[in-house]
Amino acid sequence: MIGTAIRSLGRRHLDVTMRSGAAMTVRIIERPGQWMAQAELDLLCADLRLVASKTLAAGGLNYGVFSGDRARLEATIITLVRRSDGTPVAFNALAVMEVAMEPRPVEVLHLGLVMVDPDERSKSLSWVLYGLTCFLIFFRRQFRPVWISNVTQVPAVVGMVSEMFSDVWPRPEPAGERRTLTHLLLARRIMEGHRHVFGVGAEAGFDEARFVITDAYTGGSDDLKKTWEAAPKHRDDRYNAFCAQMLDYGRGDDLIQLGRMDLSAIRKNLSREVPKSAVLGLLLTGAMVALRRLILPVIHWSDSTQAWSILRPAK
Repeated sequence: MIGTAIRSLGRRHLDVTMRSGAAMTVRIIERPGQWMAQAELDLLCADLRLVASKTLAAGGLNYGVFSGDRARLEATIITLVRRSDGTPVAFNALAVMEVAMEPRPVEVLHLGLVMVDPDERSKSLSWVLYGLTCFLIFFRRQFRPVWISNVTQVPAVVGMVSEMFSDVWPRPEPAGERRTLTHLLLARRIMEGHRHVFGVGAEAGFDEARFVITDAYTGGSDDLKKTWEAAPKHRDDRYNAFCAQMLDYGRGDDLIQLGRMDLSAIRKNLSREVPKSAVLGLLLTGAMVALRRLILPVIHWSDSTQAWSILRPAK
């Protein structure tokens, strides 16, 4: 793991492999459409489709990473989990959205499409698929808070996002968080220009007061629509009751949640979500990512005797 992180220091994009327990490996690949050779990219997409074929009976998804569009993979971060024999068993396709805001655009990480082989769903992979990538991106961004978005009708996912990230809206009361103007403006801009990222058609409505997307499963994500009975429930019944109250499962509604990965969220993840056996390795990998973006530039800048980028030695 550490060797892979060290080798990634010279790369522009994140490509890190680390172990998750004794039987799993995790590879995080940032924007593969920008740098990965076509043959390797085809193999990556084939692995994603293999996981999808085990997850969905219909297997008819045709948006995002399943579209075969290299341009979509230029703005995607893939987290791929494999068994020790190399078989892919789970993935998260996290989309990077450039959302138009004033005074400057805001980068939002959409938690995206998550699929897990049904035989592996009891092996505590949620922290890997949802938190790990955001954790490393947070380090890579020099500890600046990162906005995240999530579109789902699954109570288990609504609860997980609510508990994993900071300033999440909407979520059940009492929570302490509240909807801010930034939440509202980000949601509006995402619905105006980024529906394709999560497979929502132009005809779907958006209820600003409740942050509910109505009739959401018409833009390529049709096979993800679930009944209330089939939607995985959260261990805390507050989230189940919240989704039952907010969403019309017959029509096919979704919640859009917005939150942030910040130091508070990192602390919660390390103390509650990340297995104790993985904490040290996670911190070391994060340190390697931070080394490239934060510490090395300071060291290079301080040495006036060596060239660095467009800067030339003093003598």
